[in-house]
Amino acid sequence: MNDEPIPVTRAVDHGTAKLMPDVDRERAWLLTVDGAPQSYVDLDAPTHLEFEYARRLGHALDTFAAPGRPLDVLHLGGGALTLPRYLAATRPGSRQDVVEADRALLELVAEHLPLPAGTGIALHPADARAWLEAAPAGSADVLVADVFGGSRVPAHLTSVAYAREAGRVLRGDGVYLANLADAAPFAFLRSQLANLAEVFEELVLIAEPAVLRGRRFGNAVLVAGHHPFDVSALARRTASDAFPARVEHGAGLRRFVGDARPVRDEDAVASPEPPDGAFGIG
Repeated sequence: MNDEPIPVTRAVDHGTAKLMPDVDRERAWLLTVDGAPQSYVDLDAPTHLEFEYARRLGHALDTFAAPGRPLDVLHLGGGALTLPRYLAATRPGSRQDVVEADRALLELVAEHLPLPAGTGIALHPADARAWLEAAPAGSADVLVADVFGGSRVPAHLTSVAYAREAGRVLRGDGVYLANLADAAPFAFLRSQLANLAEVFEELVLIAEPAVLRGRRFGNAVLVAGHHPFDVSALARRTASDAFPARVEHGAGLRRFVGDARPVRDEDAVASPEPPDGAFGIG
């Protein structure tokens, strides 16, 4: 009898999802939607973060609060629930709400990559902006935005009005984290930083040096809040990672943003389409 896991392909609300087993890790899976990698999960090792951007989000989460302190977290975008699983393991007792517009994708993940009992993770099939606008003020310690329709961030999540809603939902000492993707000349990324600068006093950008130098399209993690972050600790973690990244903040980040302006709802656009092969999975 062959007990080897087999790939799963299913039509979901916003495309075709595939779950592919990792031949090197017994209960690890890669989730793609329309060919674009979305999440990687190891069911036996929830603290294993395979994707570079996920590791950078993990570093930010690890340095935001004292180790092990439970947090109230709102995740916009679900995927295979990589970061919710990570937080449930590293910060037991956390309360986490995951908002994912694709109900069929949530059902696929729940069926094939089930959450252990008692994780404190609640799943909600809903639009991220609508959920955010209905959420109580000051109800979250952390807001993680990792929303992609296929391989692009939807336009209604790229305006300054959206950023203001995020700021309203966060507590005074809370932190906003976002995964975005862009390439030089970074018109989209700079506009997103300009949006956040209207709402938050402190901003940090984490990205691979080659991306920041304009050599390729890639992910960037944005961190925003009202109080200073431990940028040194974050920089040490990201620099010593298996996938080293650079941390930009302060004057250097202001120079990067330059003359970019906040984006109104009526002018908002989706994030740029990745070039072919930008996030290839081989």
